[in-house]
Order: sequence, then C-alpha cells, then structure tokens
Amino acid sequence: MMLRTSASRVLDDQDRDEVLAILDADPVANVFVASRVRSVGLSPARLGGQMWGFGPRGGMTALCYSGANLVPVNAGPEAVQAFADRARRQGRRCSSIVGPADAVEKLWERLEPYWGPARAIRWAQPVMATSSPSPVPPDPLVRQVRPEEFATLLPACVAMFTEEVGISPDLGDGGALYRSRVAELIRIGRSYARIEDGLVVFKAEVGAVTPQVCQIQGVWVHPDRRGRGHAVAGMAAVVEHTLRHFAPVVSLYVNDFNVAARAAYRRVGFKEVDTFMSVLF
Repeated sequence: MMLRTSASRVLDDQDRDEVLAILDADPVANVFVASRVRSVGLSPARLGGQMWGFGPRGGMTALCYSGANLVPVNAGPEAVQAFADRARRQGRRCSSIVGPADAVEKLWERLEPYWGPARAIRWAQPVMATSSPSPVPPDPLVRQVRPEEFATLLPACVAMFTEEVGISPDLGDGGALYRSRVAELIRIGRSYARIEDGLVVFKAEVGAVTPQVCQIQGVWVHPDRRGRGHAVAGMAAVVEHTLRHFAPVVSLYVNDFNVAARAAYRRVGFKEVDTFMSVLF
C-alpha cells in the first residue's frame, strides 16, 4: 500500500514529469502554472517562486505554485490544509490567491485569520474556452504589436490593469516589473492591438502558452471607443491568430459581474467551462 504524507514539500526538477502529468490532466485550468513549468522548470530561482507538492514522489496528487500568485492545483481538502499550513508559516509573499473556486475559497478560509483582510475578493470568475475560429468576422486592423510601439501600448496596459485590479501596476517598484512584462510579451509576439494614429483602440495579450492551451489576458477597449463592437471583432482576430500559431484551445477568465465582457466573449464563441476565484491583496 502506498504511503501518504499529510505535509507538503518543495519540488525540484526531479519532479518535473510528475508535475506536468498533474497539470496536463486539466490543461485549461492549469495553463498558467503549466506554462511556467514548461518554460523554466521547477528550480525556485528560475521559477520565480516555489512549487509545492502534496503526496510522496511517485504518488503526488496536488500542487501549489507559490510566487507572485498563490495557485492551488487539483487540491482537495487534505492538500488545501497542507498548503495553507506552509503558506501561513512562510508568510504572505503573493499579491493574490487565484485558481479553481472551491480550492481557493477553502485556502482563504484557513489563511484569512493570518493574511486578512483582502483588498478585494472576486468570488466567481467564469473560465471560458474555445477551440474554433469565431463566427464573427475578425477585425483586420488587429495585429501583433511591434517593439517600437511599446511606449504607445504601455499607457493602455496600465489603464487596463488599474481598471481591472483596482490599483496601479506602478506601485511598489515604480512599475519596472510590469513594464518588463509588457515589453517581453511584445518581443515574443504575444501582444495584439488595433492602433489608430497612436491611439490604442483595442488590445489583448496571450499571457500563458502550453502545447494544449493558450490563455488570453489584458483585454481592453479605449473608453471612448466602447460599445462599437471593437471587443468582439478584436477578440475574433486574436482567437484566429492564436489558434493558428499557439495552441488548439484558447481560454480566458473574467469577472462574473462583467456582464458586457461575458456577452462579448460568448459572441466570439467562448463557452464557460470552469469557475475561478481570486483574492487580491
């Protein structure tokens, strides 16, 4: 009979195959963590955090990425308790807890007495996915952003982040890390926009990519251009390109109260497949 452990442990590259097997069991939900592991491995220095495992080597059942975000993966009640214990002992180092709603809610129940109060809680964030080109005609003016357009795109990215998260990405380090990430996504061809005479009308990025799934983030339409169909046509263009060049499934997650965005994504062809929850600090 296989022995079980009630404690979590910090994983390393020896655990990579087992970790990827767990992540690939639900490629849409786990695309963010899987993308990190596939690109840099499990060494904390490269990963930008730690990967915790629940269960012995060869018998792991759950994971938790502990970096800028705390992200539980396939975590049942015992794993949640083990991850919460480790997170409490370590102290809060993340800016959010995000992942499948059931696991995040149980994790937060155990951490709130030590880490609370949260700045904001997004209790229900539908996860949406599509594997087909949109029935809506794509916007022909949406394209990959060029490196020399970084200064044009950055204010739109900051506006999107501030609107979505509730604080500016310039806080803390003055925005250096955020600017670096925006520049990197442009450099690797995962930033899309419609730009008219220096005005970013629509933008979106592909934030995570695995062989199975890519995840779109940062969808934004300039406030003066909203209500004209730019989000639908723009997303149709992004979906068409990403299905062709990145992965056979395109996913995203959205706040449940963002009725307009959810309706736009449904028109593009996305369907709800899961529910996330986020706790923001």
